[in-house]
Amino acid sequence: MLGASTRWAEHMLRAKSILIADDHEVVRSGLRAILESHEGWEVVAEADNGKDAIALAVEKSPNVAIVDYSLPLINGIEVTRNIKVRHVDTEVLIFTMHDSDMLVREAFQAGARAFLLKSDARQHLMAAVESLLNHRPFFTGNISEKMLASYLSLNDGPKVVLSPREKNVIQLISEGHSNKGMSRVLNLSVKTIETHRASAMRKLSVNSTAELVRYAIRNMLIEP
Repeated sequence: MLGASTRWAEHMLRAKSILIADDHEVVRSGLRAILESHEGWEVVAEADNGKDAIALAVEKSPNVAIVDYSLPLINGIEVTRNIKVRHVDTEVLIFTMHDSDMLVREAFQAGARAFLLKSDARQHLMAAVESLLNHRPFFTGNISEKMLASYLSLNDGPKVVLSPREKNVIQLISEGHSNKGMSRVLNLSVKTIETHRASAMRKLSVNSTAELVRYAIRNMLIEP
């Protein structure tokens, strides 16, 4: 007969760990309740901003990370990219209100293997996580159509291409951070921050912070 310690060890081997990153506590609580209703699934960490999400993913090495796109400090695409660099086995689900062709494309390019609209969570969340735990991608029919449309539009003409770091800087500017504040968040020098800022403004042909904020809202780097 198995002892208590042996049973606990076997439970821990079977348990599947999940990280939730969303800046709304009510969303995190709802997701936790749904996910932990499944035997053997455990939410091991929660984060309300992108920087903490990356740090917790490094610390906890979850099987699955559910990541809101519109996270403060560092958006969900960059969180995904950072997680996949550090923990290739952690599967990422982008969880968002937005379903633009561009966003879907960027999510999968960053390494996410599932994309789920918040409006579809009740219907598809458990199936999406189950697929990721088995290292299989998951997307609804609507997202499949978005992926196809995105693929077909790749050669429609020249587009402005910002680097991930330039997008980080634009997001933080739009959230009201100073150059020194951005330096602390991104662990970069103020001079490097200024270089990325100037480069982004040049690429976008804008001359003011207000125009950068409009770009960030239009491209869902922040929520209006």
